[in-house]
Amino acid sequence: MAARAFLPYADPRLHRPAAPVAEITESVRMIWDDMVDTMEAMPGVGLAAPQIGIMMALAVVDASGPRGQAVRMANPRILHASVKLREHEEASPNLPGVSAPISRPRAVTVRFLNQDGVEEDRDFVGLWATSVQHQIDHLAGRMYVDHLTPLRRKMLVARSVKLHRR
Repeated sequence: MAARAFLPYADPRLHRPAAPVAEITESVRMIWDDMVDTMEAMPGVGLAAPQIGIMMALAVVDASGPRGQAVRMANPRILHASVKLREHEEASPNLPGVSAPISRPRAVTVRFLNQDGVEEDRDFVGLWATSVQHQIDHLAGRMYVDHLTPLRRKMLVARSVKLHRR
């Protein structure tokens, strides 16, 4: 498959919800394959379809040590989140060159359609949980900087623009 280009932060598609996926088709599987290739090329631990301009509720995550264990998800939603938080430095290829520490639940239980079109509930912990929550935010039209104060968000966006204007 092929790695895809990322939308810039200012693209309005990144700031609106993705459409639910009715069923897992061969074209959905092909999009997932491209998403895994794109995630690996970053390199990163997750990717949501809107980041590459596909407005479908599709995500992939792979926080495994030896790569190659990507979980493909359609319509993921959090059923349960732990009270205990975990802070992680988050970034996005849609806002290159900047990052910020974000606190999220350390563990989550997520329901999604898997690559076989079967509804699955899965527990994610640590970096896996952080990545899944980050991708679910993207599918809802939110980015990690939306968890920051308006001033901090404005500063990071301005810094990213300045870094990549050259």
